[in-house]
Amino acid sequence: MLQYGFMQNALIVSFLISILCPCIGVFLVVRRYSMIGDTLSHASLAGISIGLLFGQNPIIGAFAFTAVCGALIEFLRNYFKKYTDLILSIVLSLSVGVAITIMSSGKLRANTESYMFGSILTVTKTDMITIFILSMLSVLALVFLYHQLLYISYDEEAAQIAGVKVKLINYIFAILVASAIAASIRIVGVLVLSSMITLPVAAAMQLEKGFRITLIASVIFSIIDIMTGLILSYYLNVAPGGFTALVSVAVLLAVIIAKAVRNRLACIAGRKA
Repeated sequence: MLQYGFMQNALIVSFLISILCPCIGVFLVVRRYSMIGDTLSHASLAGISIGLLFGQNPIIGAFAFTAVCGALIEFLRNYFKKYTDLILSIVLSLSVGVAITIMSSGKLRANTESYMFGSILTVTKTDMITIFILSMLSVLALVFLYHQLLYISYDEEAAQIAGVKVKLINYIFAILVASAIAASIRIVGVLVLSSMITLPVAAAMQLEKGFRITLIASVIFSIIDIMTGLILSYYLNVAPGGFTALVSVAVLLAVIIAKAVRNRLACIAGRKA
């Protein structure tokens, strides 16, 4: 498997996104914004279509358009403060409309199917370099803004009173989400991308530890999910995105069952004592 250059590229990219996605996802889940990841993952398809239409790198196109949509969500929050789901519907309608219009125009010279389902064959060295740069910049930004993002995630109003530049950081975070999505498209695809952002975090939350431990555990679960899904999908000759999503669900179920068994055994031990 490792004798092929495309698999070497895919493994490196998979490792990068397995770290980046849960780092972004844990803040989305804590803020109860997990559906934003799904909305922006669909928005990335419009960015890919725009990039292909103008003959540019589709990953850069996905990043640019998704970042704009993320900023648009933050902007619309001022007008629909109590209706987050409505904001997501507006952005989703815009994105899907743009994507379908361009894809149905017959002007695209490339097939977008690999971006929808994920493909290990399409990862080039240029993509790997682009994804590496996006991932490193995003991780550095997360490290630099860690405490502010954590404060905002738990209490946005208190953070604003404490002097945190909430609006600015929210816009930066929207760009970071766009970066994670753009970096992941090649491997996992648009349709199941949001699962890579949220499912490892959901598994880590079952441990019921503090935020820092949950973040570390979500990265570990993400590495297990994505690397296992990629390797097995190669041998099974199936799309890596869909299979990785299945692996993520299986790992989550295993953690839930293990937690239930542990609690049951603890209960029995308590009764005997």
